[in-house]
Formats: sequence, C-alpha cells, structure tokens
Amino acid sequence: MPISRRQLLQSGAFAVTAPLIKSPLAPAHAEAVPAQTWLHGLSLFGDVKYPAGFARFDYVNPDAPKGGVVRQAAIGTFDNFNYVVTGVKGSFGAITQIFESLTTSSLDEVSTQYGLLAESVSYPEDYSSVTYRLRAQAKWHDGKPVTPDDVIFSFNAFKTYHPFYSAYYRHVTTVEKAGDRDIKFTFDAPGNRELPQIVGQLMVLPKHYWEGTGASGQKRDISATTLEPPLGSGPYRIKTFSAGRSIVLERVPDYWGRALNVNIGRHNFDELRIEYFRDSTVVLEAFKGDQIDWRNENSAKNWATAYDFPAVSDGRVIKEEFPNRSSGIMQAFAINIRRDKFKDARVRRALNYAFDFEETNKQLFFGQYERINSYFYGTELASTGLPQGRELEILETVRGQVPDDVFTTEYTNPVGGNPENVRSNLREASRLLKEAGYEVRDRKLVNAKSGAPLDIELLVFDPNFERVMLFFKPSLERLGINVSVRTVDPIQYENRLRSSDFDIVVNSWGESLSPGNEQRENWGSQAANTPGSSNIVGIADPAIDKLIDRVIFAKDRADLVAATKALDRVLLWHNFVVPQWTYPKVRTARWDRFAHPAQLPKYGTSAFPDIWWFDQARADKIGKRS
Repeated sequence: MPISRRQLLQSGAFAVTAPLIKSPLAPAHAEAVPAQTWLHGLSLFGDVKYPAGFARFDYVNPDAPKGGVVRQAAIGTFDNFNYVVTGVKGSFGAITQIFESLTTSSLDEVSTQYGLLAESVSYPEDYSSVTYRLRAQAKWHDGKPVTPDDVIFSFNAFKTYHPFYSAYYRHVTTVEKAGDRDIKFTFDAPGNRELPQIVGQLMVLPKHYWEGTGASGQKRDISATTLEPPLGSGPYRIKTFSAGRSIVLERVPDYWGRALNVNIGRHNFDELRIEYFRDSTVVLEAFKGDQIDWRNENSAKNWATAYDFPAVSDGRVIKEEFPNRSSGIMQAFAINIRRDKFKDARVRRALNYAFDFEETNKQLFFGQYERINSYFYGTELASTGLPQGRELEILETVRGQVPDDVFTTEYTNPVGGNPENVRSNLREASRLLKEAGYEVRDRKLVNAKSGAPLDIELLVFDPNFERVMLFFKPSLERLGINVSVRTVDPIQYENRLRSSDFDIVVNSWGESLSPGNEQRENWGSQAANTPGSSNIVGIADPAIDKLIDRVIFAKDRADLVAATKALDRVLLWHNFVVPQWTYPKVRTARWDRFAHPAQLPKYGTSAFPDIWWFDQARADKIGKRS
C-alpha cells in the first residue's frame, strides 16, 4: 500500500499495521494463469505462502483475549470523516478500521495479498483487466450487503475527488458489474502487471448511505467534508468524538468478518481512543502522565534524553525498537522547483553543500542517524556505483535528456563534520552559485543580472523540525542567502503545500519493495501541478516519466530492480532535494498493559495495535491509568 506522504514527520494515531509495502508487481504463477481462473491470493515472488482455505496467519495468536482500551495520540486536528476528501487528519489507521478494501496484506510475506471483502480474483494473461468476486457474507454495519454497486461507486468517487487516487487509478478505464457479486476493472492497455493488485486496495464505501440523507435531513455529498460518523463495514465504528480533539472507536460485536482467516487474532481491543494534540512536546508529557498508552518516538533527542522518568526506571514503561524490513525512504529538504530561483540544478546542489549533516547528527541527534543517499534507501533498489548491465541499457534510452553525471559519476552527498570540510563545501557551494548567475554584493547573494537577492523561507509545522531548520540557517547565511524559518500549524502547512506556496519544506517519501504506479504520483509530470499530490517538488520531466513507465511495465523482478535503480540515479543527479537522514528501526514506548504473539511478523514492524491485546495481569501489576 502506498505510504507516508509527509506524515513520517508527525506522530500518527496508529502505528501502521500493514508493512510499508504496496501491492505486488505480479500475481503468483502469473504466466500460467488462464482466463477466469479464480485465485484466493496474489504475490510478487512466486507462490503465496498460505493455501486456499488456510486457517489463519502464522503470526497471530488465535486465542488472544478480546477487551480493553488502547489510547494513542495524533498531531494536529480534524474537521472531516469523509475519507474521499482527505479523511481524518493524523489518524489514517483509524479510518481504515472502519472501512475495508477488497484485499488485505500478509505481514510475513513481501507484497502478498489475500481476500478481505473479495473472496477471489481473476485476470487474463495480458493483465488488461481484473475481476474481483465479493464475499456473499460481506455486510455494512446497518446489515445491508456489500455489492458491486458499492465498489463501482467508491472507485468513481475516489478517482473523481481524491488527488492521490485520481492519479493512482487513472489507467483504469471502466468499472462494471460482471455478475451478482463480480466487478470487472478494465485497463487502458495490457502489460501493467501491478494494476490488477492495486485495484484490490480500493477502500469500499456504501453507496446507499452516501446517496441518502443525514440526520439533519440534508442529502449527503461524497465530495464534501462532514462530521457525521460514517457507515462502514470494518471491525470498528465511531462511538464518540469531540470535533478536532478526540475520537473513540468501538469494536463491532457482530462484525461480519470476525471469523475470516485473515482476521483471526486481530482487532482485539474493545476501544481505540485517539487524542489530538497540536504539539509533539505536549504529546510526550501526556505519555509521561499516563494519558497515552503507546508512543512512536521520532525524535532522536527525546529517545536519548526524555525517557528518564520513574515509570521507565521501574519497568512500568517499556522502550522498544522494532526493525523496519519492509520499506525504503527518502527524507529530505524538499525544494520547490516551480520557483524560478530553484530551477537551476546548481543552486539546488549548492544547498546540499551548505548542509552539514555530520555536525547536525552529532549536535541534535546524538549520532543516531545515517545519511540518505538514495530515493530507495534501505532496499536493494537503491543505485550504487556506476550504472552497468541492464540498468545502463535502460539509461541509454534517455541519454542526452538526463544529467551527464548519471553515466560518469557515482552520486554522493558532501561530507562535513569538521571546519576544513565545512570550508571546502562552502567554497564549492559558492562556485556553483556563481556559475548559476549569482554574486555577493554588500554581503548579500544576488542575481548578477537582476540584482534580486536570493531569499529562502524554510517552512515547518513541527517545532522539533524547527531546530533542524535553525541549525541549517547559519550555513546558508554564510553564502549570503537571506533565510527565514517559519513555523505554522498543520492545517496551514497542508494548505500551503497543496497550493505549492513554499520554498523549502521537510518531506518524506516511503518506498515499497515493489515500486510501481505510485511513482507517477511522486515524480510524474501529471502530478506536478495536482494539488495534494506527492510530487511537491514539482518535477515535470519527460525522461523521468519514461523511466517511471519502465518501472511500472517491468517484466520481471530483475527488470524492476534495474529500472528502479535507473530512476533513482536520475532523480539524485537532478538534485531536487537535499537528502537528510534515517534510522533503520521504529522507536516505541508503551505502558506495560499489552501483550503480543511470541513471534512478530517480519514485515509488520510492531504490528500494534492490530495483533496485540490488552493483558489484564500486566495492567493490574502497574496500576490503574491516570
């Protein structure tokens, strides 16, 4: 499932329980599947692990007790329960507990999906279409069945009104009812192996609910925001909420899918409570005060210094790191190349030379981080060395349309960390800026022709990142750049991103182990000026579009890896961003009231709260909640 867009930098209400892997590149035994052969699961790497009729996933506890409450935090606020028009900000996980998709992911396999609302799937050998068959027992919380009309309605709503899915599903040309419980999706061309699977990620909404009237007597509008609790089909529903402040979800006792093999051992809490905060520092204090049960810690400083309170010392609070094996990442200072001052790649490269990661890591992060040097960092998809073999063949198709360095020089970030390196880097930055047409006048960097100063605003919404920007600021000022740091609230920040009204922000792009159609959303020309897209940099480059298509239409895993490395290398040498840092594990802290299976799934990080449960004995031992 596609991920992280900007939200890595803020605490979500729920840990992502599905791996940061989206749907697979190709179904199991793709070349051998005849028309109208129905499958129970889809996988990128050969056979699916679990056979038809399997009892449960291996990593769950089928005897996990049901009950208890878990309290989590979200940064920001919300003004909407309509998932089609953004949904509840800061609690993506909560919304996906209410609604369901056609398929669901396995957490102990790479890129593998099994039926949830759908019981089976069929597709032709040329991948020109896909047909999903709904489960006969699938029902909405009001008892009405989930129908093909619901699926068609949902697809059209997302494609029309949701900025991400309008691009993600743009190659689906028609959706039609193909039987009492069957829905056929037809694509604009054969050969896109990923499309049959990403269609399975479609979140299904109730058509009859959205075409009806609300409690106020007004007709509902799928294109408008609303605070009316939505009708879903999932394991939870909204119990109570305080607009902008909190949401309480309750487990649905007669949930239609509670006995499905893909759901055994999951959804164990009676209530999921989400409290909204404007400031991550306040969230930490709330956690210390036992107002929050679970916290994902994104701050290296906090991890090193803030967990010295008594509950940690006496074992009532547990600090634990979970390995992230399921995804790669690019986190960076993202530069808005729509603005004339950033159109020259030499200016953007100069900003990288001004950034002293090594000193930042030492002074702010206690040396915990490693520098990112790939858009697919942490995966086998990351480019290294010089291109060769199949990757070089792919790059030859765009030679002359991409930077020459792609073929001749391995991409590296400047290395700082000591005065000599810093001086050398700033000299190189000054040289690049001079080549780009800038010169210093009266200690200010100005355009040599127009005399206009080079001004840069560093925009953030989280005070934790404000200190990063303030650490970066003096280095830029040494080059003569006029720098301001501005912190705004999350909603204003989101609005400025949507309108491309920024110079530089901190952004992250999570990458799955099987990249595909979402690459158009991240770097494709069509997404460059689409409000709300992940292409916040504003990349509109025909050669990059061509390389994205090579990724999407890769014929096998080796071809996918080579195409992705080629795309990575070109993105890097355009210097669209100043890469930042990452940490290979997820840091968490929790009050010791919960338990999990002995062996957590390989690709599920913590898998909290999805397969955990409330442990009454542990809770009694540490005492009542505050």
